[in-house]
Amino acid sequence: MKAVQYFNDAYLERCKGMSSEQILEFLESFRRMQEKPVRSKLISLKVPESMLATFKQRCDLHGVKYQTKIKTLMLKWLNE
Repeated sequence: MKAVQYFNDAYLERCKGMSSEQILEFLESFRRMQEKPVRSKLISLKVPESMLATFKQRCDLHGVKYQTKIKTLMLKWLNE
């Protein structure tokens, strides 16, 4: 399936002020979204119960699923 984007005039005007680096970052992010998903691997991880409970509560406060947040943190660390 090909991705189609529709832009309104306000968005296009805002994009005129983007730097070359911001444009490249946008294009790379868009390209990644179109890639086939990589298979996931189920893992078992031991963490202290209090840490997990606190982490889950914090994720709930931010409206984020805790497993998704763990994956986001892992990816951020790998991309540093």
